[in-house]
Amino acid sequence: MDLLLDMAGVLSGIVWGPLVLLPLLLVTGVYLTIRLRALQFTRLAHALWLALVRREEVGEDLRGDISHFQALNTALAATTGVGNIAGVGLAIGLGGPGALFWMWVTGVLGMATKYSEALLGVKYRVTDERGEQAGGPMYYLRRGLPGGLGVLLGCSFAVFGAVAAFGIGNGTQANAVAEAVNDATGADQRAVGVVLMLLTAVVVLGGIKGIGRVASAVVPFMIIGFVLMNLLVLAVHHDRIGPAFALVLGDAFTGTSAAGGFAGATLMYVIRQGVSRGIFSNESGMGTGAIAAAAARTDQPVRQALVAMTQTFVDTVIMLTLTAMMIITTGVWQDPDAAGVEGSDKGVLLTTSAMEAGLGRISPDLAGLGPVFVACAVVVFAYTTILGWAYYGERCVVYLAGRSLVVPYRLLFIAVVYVGATAQIDAVWLFSDIANGLMALPNLIGLLLLSPVVVAETRKFFAHPDWRDPDAVMEPVRG
Repeated sequence: MDLLLDMAGVLSGIVWGPLVLLPLLLVTGVYLTIRLRALQFTRLAHALWLALVRREEVGEDLRGDISHFQALNTALAATTGVGNIAGVGLAIGLGGPGALFWMWVTGVLGMATKYSEALLGVKYRVTDERGEQAGGPMYYLRRGLPGGLGVLLGCSFAVFGAVAAFGIGNGTQANAVAEAVNDATGADQRAVGVVLMLLTAVVVLGGIKGIGRVASAVVPFMIIGFVLMNLLVLAVHHDRIGPAFALVLGDAFTGTSAAGGFAGATLMYVIRQGVSRGIFSNESGMGTGAIAAAAARTDQPVRQALVAMTQTFVDTVIMLTLTAMMIITTGVWQDPDAAGVEGSDKGVLLTTSAMEAGLGRISPDLAGLGPVFVACAVVVFAYTTILGWAYYGERCVVYLAGRSLVVPYRLLFIAVVYVGATAQIDAVWLFSDIANGLMALPNLIGLLLLSPVVVAETRKFFAHPDWRDPDAVMEPVRG
């Protein structure tokens, strides 16, 4: 087993190393940003209006199972997970404040990537035998690319996506919930596992419509509460915000090491921490967001792509920034007590310590609320991630084997929730990292090859005189 883990570690280092996935992610983001003429900046206001104000399209002939807003929240549910608490803390703890700059770079470029994924997801989606919309990288790779290349890339994505769903989208999240509840209340992890399994079953057995309803009801309040708590801590430390930004920009290009006993961080290490943690948070380039986008009720891929783009903006540009700045302004990233903590526990510790320090500065009596709030955030974030990934994994299985395996898959996915909550799953994180990377590779290759389709659809849409009006009659786009 140790040999297998060592081999997996080597493979993970190669896939997520400086020669494979990280440069491919950045190159793809830069290339799409240029080809789309920085659309993530010029059309962001309209995208936010569609996502948060208009929320849905109306019309009798629209294909789709859920609204714009529900599709967005399903994607946010899957991405706004433990990574927003542990991931950002780990990036700052290991790479120093400069890692936040590279999270920004990843987020901004990732908006163009996410837009492209969602556009292709809607354009090339199909209607399955139950009348539901099925789409995502496996479909646009197979249908958009000629010959055996598309078949190979599509199948590769589906296989690795199905595997990743049980790891990063299920077992690791369930384990985080069980540990958080155990730390906060002392509850037995097996009991937590049973409750979490039942809560997952109630939603997952209802399919995408049930997931969409729960996500749209829970996710907005979850995000707003987390953002407000971060803003409260930053307000208390408002005098440190300016110096913190200066520290971020300075460390981003010098590789200044974290203090307080942390290992020195070279420039490449800072970049790797920022980029990899940013990708784990927003999943831009992994292709998963396209699966949720394909379920939206719309006949215009560009419109849903704009909505999908806001997911990366909210997740990375807003939420990760606030959490990272909270950790930096409170100074807990230099805490020597965190130096000996490894893995995701280091990230959770730094975020918890920052929250505790900020509330404690308001009143010593409030300091104890920090760990409680972070524990609650971990529970809700991880639970919604499980729901989102249940749908992603299911769609990968349907692509590979048809709908006959949907019910068995859902039951197995629900059972793994209990296993994840009660098992020691350090190895699962490692294998999940590999599966995530391997599912991103075919998707990124496909995005580069299909970029002419993305550009053509985008220019056609924005050339229409009524593109700003979601009720305007425009020619439906079919894959």
